[in-house]
Amino acid sequence: MCVTEMEERNFEQRCAITFCVNLGETGIESFNKLKQAYGEHALSRSQVFKWYKAFSEGRESIKVELRSVRPSTSKSDNNVEIVRALLRSDCRLTVRMIASELNLNHTTVHQILTEELATKKLCAQFVPKKLIIEQKDNRKDVLFHLLERIQRERNFLKKVITGDETWILECDPGTKRQNKEWHTSASPRPKKAKRKKSKIKSMLICFFDSEGIVHTDFVPQGHTVNQFYYREILERLRKRVIRVRPSIADN
Repeated sequence: MCVTEMEERNFEQRCAITFCVNLGETGIESFNKLKQAYGEHALSRSQVFKWYKAFSEGRESIKVELRSVRPSTSKSDNNVEIVRALLRSDCRLTVRMIASELNLNHTTVHQILTEELATKKLCAQFVPKKLIIEQKDNRKDVLFHLLERIQRERNFLKKVITGDETWILECDPGTKRQNKEWHTSASPRPKKAKRKKSKIKSMLICFFDSEGIVHTDFVPQGHTVNQFYYREILERLRKRVIRVRPSIADN
């Protein structure tokens, strides 16, 4: 008997069980009648009692509900290639996400990743700047230009002013090691009021050259540092250079 015929016959028997329930017959009576009508193709005793109980408790649907497919545990070449393709599309996928996507067992996916593909999950390493190719090429061109200037002008670096920004705390008492002092054995132990670091931070923009700091600028709280604000800072820097570094300003 093919699968389709068997499903149709089972459907007929489930319909018959509903009639038996509505007629008030018992489970054993229903099973005996199905056995008499369908012979060796009748549902088993346990199946008949299962459906009889369900219909007696108010079930109306006669169709069989599809059961969820159990995740596969196959490490076939096809599954390995599919996992490899998923990693190429997104290398941040977790084992659980891949297992859910491919309906594979969690352990199977982990074995494919570690044994078949020889991969392991690594944290990204933070670097100061992640530059694209064009930015790297531009920095290289600037570097070669500076080297040429240094070769032509021996005092060129003395004319360079560098700027940088940093966040500083309004109150930073320092660590115990930083606050150690030199004393003799006869000196009393130094005392210091206990203070905590301030939660308020300010941005400090500092410009310096080979001789030291040229100009500093504190950014006001809540102020946005954009091109317009930097234009004002550079103008203040220019005036400062004229006063404290006239040799640089002349060049």
